[in-house]
Amino acid sequence: MSERIEDRLKAKARTMGFELAGIARASDADGFDHFRDWLDRGYAGEMDYLHRHADPRRHPESILDDVRSVLMLGLTYAGGQPSSTNQGARIAAYALGPDYHRFLWDKLNSIGTWLDAEAPGTRSHGVADSAPLLERDFARRAGLGWFGKNTMLLNMRQGSFFLLCALLTTLELEPDPPHEGEHCGTCTACLDACPTHAFPQSGVLDARRCVSYLTIELKTSIPEELRSGVGDWLFGCDICQDVCPWNHRPHSMPGLPVRPELLEIDPVALLGMSPDELRRRFKGTSLRRANWRGLLRNAAIVLGNRGDPRALPMLREALKWDDEVVREACEWAIEQIETR
Repeated sequence: MSERIEDRLKAKARTMGFELAGIARASDADGFDHFRDWLDRGYAGEMDYLHRHADPRRHPESILDDVRSVLMLGLTYAGGQPSSTNQGARIAAYALGPDYHRFLWDKLNSIGTWLDAEAPGTRSHGVADSAPLLERDFARRAGLGWFGKNTMLLNMRQGSFFLLCALLTTLELEPDPPHEGEHCGTCTACLDACPTHAFPQSGVLDARRCVSYLTIELKTSIPEELRSGVGDWLFGCDICQDVCPWNHRPHSMPGLPVRPELLEIDPVALLGMSPDELRRRFKGTSLRRANWRGLLRNAAIVLGNRGDPRALPMLREALKWDDEVVREACEWAIEQIETR
């Protein structure tokens, strides 16, 4: 008996480095109403693109006409990175490698080309955080895991340190059983550890208070009452993942490579770089998403939280920037250091 195309498709995905693979039927997203309610409550902050592209997230047909199936995939990355040294600031583990969008697109395109050749007449389209798809909903439907109390998808074998992406196809595939239930029990480690209290209740994230949002998505000044919670984080945050018991067990080797030069980023040195230098320094990485203004602002906040007087000369020099957001962050950092 010949092997089913579903099994061969998943095997192909594994050869491309995906540890997790499951198939979901293409229909209305299970959590679409919850997503719209989340938006209506203002929890998306300044992420206006979520409002603009809300309705297309109801059904994957907004991405691919006549879509029948969704192959959901998970690529692991090196979570649980050690804390930075006294010099380096921290960045989220997924950002320690190349920009994951292009990295995943290349793999998805290869799988899609293979599938279209195996089933002539079908069409496929890869999605890597780049189209209006509620990835978590289809990942749970495909059996990859459950929603943790910190809203992230959790898998019993891989924890939560993995990137989700999808291959939409017009081919009718046999779906996998959805993941039923959740396995967090009475644990609230992720909720308790959040330094900015970004979870108004279990399973609900107020992005406006999330360190990842504050250091990446927010383009204006970080609210003063939340700056101390940013701590040492220059880009993103892993705290709610680091404390999760499901991430405290052996996992597979990460599929996303780490770029060693990103492990130690000196915020003082960043303040001395021009916008062009910053663009070149982080070309091909996820850190470009914060743009030069965000990186300089974040570097100043980190230095203010550290309170190290050795950073004062560079912070004063950075006051020359013709940018209100950067200058205000530097002024705040100087005040924090001088008043300690």
